[in-house]
Amino acid sequence: MNPVAPRPAVLLGLGVAVAAYLLSFFHRVAPAAISGDLQVSFAIGGAQLGTLAATYFYVYTLMQIPTGVLADTLGPRRILFWGGLVAGAGAILFGLAPSFELAFVGRTLVGLGVSVTFIAMLKLLAIGFDERRFATLTGLCMLIGNLGSILAGAPLAWATQAAGWRQVFVVVGLLSFALAFASRAWVIETPAGKVDRAAWLAGLVSVLKNRRTWPGFFANAGLSGAFFAFAGLWAVPYLTQMHGMTRAAASSHVSIYFLGFAFGSALWGRVSDSLGKRKPVALAVSGLHVVGWIVWLWATRQGEGALPQTATYALCILMGLATAGFTLSWASAKEVNPPQLSGMATSVVNVGIFLGPAILQPTVGWLMERTWDGRMEAGVRIYSAADWRNGLLLLTAAAVAGWLATLLVTETGCRNIWQAKEAK
Repeated sequence: MNPVAPRPAVLLGLGVAVAAYLLSFFHRVAPAAISGDLQVSFAIGGAQLGTLAATYFYVYTLMQIPTGVLADTLGPRRILFWGGLVAGAGAILFGLAPSFELAFVGRTLVGLGVSVTFIAMLKLLAIGFDERRFATLTGLCMLIGNLGSILAGAPLAWATQAAGWRQVFVVVGLLSFALAFASRAWVIETPAGKVDRAAWLAGLVSVLKNRRTWPGFFANAGLSGAFFAFAGLWAVPYLTQMHGMTRAAASSHVSIYFLGFAFGSALWGRVSDSLGKRKPVALAVSGLHVVGWIVWLWATRQGEGALPQTATYALCILMGLATAGFTLSWASAKEVNPPQLSGMATSVVNVGIFLGPAILQPTVGWLMERTWDGRMEAGVRIYSAADWRNGLLLLTAAAVAGWLATLLVTETGCRNIWQAKEAK
C-alpha cells in the first residue's frame, strides 16, 4: 500500500474509479438494448450496426497498452480526469448526432475516454492493497462495475421508451463530466507505484517479450469476444427474432446475463485466491461457457419454443457466471511480470478482451447479411434461423479457441513469480 495515503483516501479514490468503470460497462453494452432504435434513426443494416457498436472496442483495443504505460508513468488520477472529459463529450455527441457519421465519431470518443478506467482501477488495487487479495478485490470491483451493464439492459430499454435514447446518452455524458472532476479531487497520487518515464519503453518491451504474458491475451480474445459480441449487441435481436420475445423480455435476459457475469467476477476471484490456484478455476468455468454456446446453437436449430423462458433465463445467468472465468487473466499476467509493471502487464492481456468483440461484432453482422433474404419490419432487418446459425457458429468457435488458450496459462499459485523465474 502507498505509505503516503491513509486507507480512507485510497478507498475513496478507488470508489471514483469503480464508478467510472461502471459507466464504461454501460457504454459497452448499451447498443444491444437500442439496436432497433439505432437502425431506424440512422437507416443502417446489420454490418453498419455492428461497426457502430464495435468502434468502442476498436479504440479501446488500441488504447490498452498506451493506457498501461500512462497508468505506470502519469498515474491513475490524471488519466481518469482526462478520460472522463473525453467520454462525456463523446456520449453527448452520440446522443445528439443527426447522422450515422457523427454518431460514429461520438461512440469513438466514448471508447477513447473510458478506455483508461479499468487499467487505472487495477493500478490502484495493485499499489494500494495486499497482492494476495488482488483477484478477490478485482472481482468485487467488477461486481460493482457490472451494474453498468445491467443498467444497459432492461432499465435502458425502459428509459428509452420513457424519454428516448438520445436524452439518456446526454445525461450519461454529464455524469462522465462529474466523475472526471471527482477523479481530480479524490483519486490519490501514486508516486510509489510509478515507473521512471524515461524507462517505460524498456518495461513495456520486457512485458511483451515475456511469453507467459500472452496466453491470457488469446484466452480473453476468444472468451470475452464471444461474450461481448453477443450480449453487447446481438442478444436482443436474436432473442426477439429467434425466440419470439418482446424487446423488454430480451433486454431483461441481457441484464440477467451481466448479473451472472458480475457475481462470477467476484466469485471466481475469491475461489482462486482461496485455493491458491488460477489455472484450474479458469479452465473449468471457461469450459462451461463453451457448453452454453452449444446449447444456443442447438436451440436455434430446433426453432422457436425449443427453450422455455425459464430455461433461457437460466442459461443466461449460468453463462454469465461461467464467462467470468476469463477475469483471472489479469491476476495471472500481473503475477508473471515485475510488480512495478502491473499496469502494462494487465493492459496487454486486456487488449484481447476488446480486440475479440471489435472483430466479432461486425463479422457476425456481415455473415448474416450474406444470406439475409431482404425481409424487414418497421425498418429493422429480420434474419432467418440459418442466418443466426452462421453468427452463432462463429461465436462458438471463438469461445472454443479461448478455452484452448487457457490451457497455456502459467500457474502462479496466486503470488508474483517473476523474480523466482528470473533467478533460474
